[in-house]
Amino acid sequence: MTTTAPRATVPWTDLSAGLRGRLVLPADPDYDRVRAVYNGMIDKRPAAVAQCRDVADVIAGVHFAREHGLTLAVRGGGHHAAGLGVTDDALVLDLSLMRGTRVDPEQRTVRVEGGCVWGDVDHATGAFGLATPSGIVGTTGVAGLTLGGGTGYLTRRYGLTVDNLLSADVVLADGSFVTASEDGHPDLFWALRGGGGNFGVVTSFTFRCHPVGDAGTIVGGPVFYAIDDLADVMRWYRELLPSLPTELSGWIGVVAVPPGPPFPEDLWGRTVCAIVWCYTGPGERADEVLEPVRTFGSPLMVGVQPMPYAALQAAFDPLFPPGLQWYWKGDVFTEISDEAIEVHRRFAEVLPSGLSTMHLYPIDGAAAQVPEDATAFPYRDGGWSGVIVGVDPDPANADAITRWARDYWEALHPYSAGGAYINFMMEEGEERIRASYRGNYDRLVEIKGRYDPDNLFRTNQNIVPAGNVIPPPRQG
Repeated sequence: MTTTAPRATVPWTDLSAGLRGRLVLPADPDYDRVRAVYNGMIDKRPAAVAQCRDVADVIAGVHFAREHGLTLAVRGGGHHAAGLGVTDDALVLDLSLMRGTRVDPEQRTVRVEGGCVWGDVDHATGAFGLATPSGIVGTTGVAGLTLGGGTGYLTRRYGLTVDNLLSADVVLADGSFVTASEDGHPDLFWALRGGGGNFGVVTSFTFRCHPVGDAGTIVGGPVFYAIDDLADVMRWYRELLPSLPTELSGWIGVVAVPPGPPFPEDLWGRTVCAIVWCYTGPGERADEVLEPVRTFGSPLMVGVQPMPYAALQAAFDPLFPPGLQWYWKGDVFTEISDEAIEVHRRFAEVLPSGLSTMHLYPIDGAAAQVPEDATAFPYRDGGWSGVIVGVDPDPANADAITRWARDYWEALHPYSAGGAYINFMMEEGEERIRASYRGNYDRLVEIKGRYDPDNLFRTNQNIVPAGNVIPPPRQG
């Protein structure tokens, strides 16, 4: 494994001279701003941050890290739960200046540079009434979400993000540049579709796009129920969702109603069971398809209405600005059992802060039609990807939100499929990573050994090549 070089002996001026972008060092006045990631709980101090402007800068950074024995970290959107785009005493390759997009409306594709966030993509594709499956927050980085698998509002209809990835441009550990697709480096392409940042620096992605709604206008939004109704709502939802047409999807969760418009003032701050729906089919069928989800039970609020798809994607962005304290725990569930519902009810009643939440995202429909071994992402037998998130702006509350998320997860984990969607994990150790890849893990190890035998790309949910040293697990 590459060892970390003493910071004082590294000739940083040599790297700086070879970049079109800028090299930021600890003495620079904007170092603290540049090293920051989305999760304010992460406070890592890298040796340098290379703000890359193009592929050549990325290649230069990879060569420099190898030549000088540096730990390397790669940051795209900087949104990762565990802050794995940055680490202490490392050279960080920051792709956030690489934000270009190009839509081909005839071929229905979009090419996206590695520093983009999903809001960039939704803006570009929305002009043509198109979209590609992604997450539910516009500030999420394209690279991190894609390389982990990618779930969101379009998953039931069009599959995971990785199911719509056509090719990826990658700088490998030896500094070479390749395009991975079904026709070139197919083993690497398989591994990139769920295997995280273990195999190289992806400098651009090409995705298949799809029509959504009527020229990009969908019908969606939240329905809120009293927390006392949570058990009834979850039981109804678990039975209803698989029977719905794939044009309609909805994630279910526990949230505190934000204190401001468009929510009724009498609900501000109230903990509720929420389902956020998204219908992407023809507008003339919307009322018929949405009738059961608008009328079930005694909702506190029904906010389902026509809107641009991009508006629903960005709806949560103002609630979660960069710099909040975050602690995440995740698992995948093949069912929402009665026992799990009781756990959800119990922890919903002690939500530790107004931003803390739990979500369950469907991974059925089109996503479940793909064989488990067709991509590195293994969860193809239906169900939900769950995440428990403690969130608060005040660092003084970090322990409280962390303890709530851990306790909630420990109570819920026995009812899970055993592993998690890796994008919803903190640093939790090799056994947890292995469990999350199920039967695909050994193939990932073999491909890692061919493309990165020295484990240069290890600041991630690391898949350790055979014969290498397993990084020590950190508290998760």
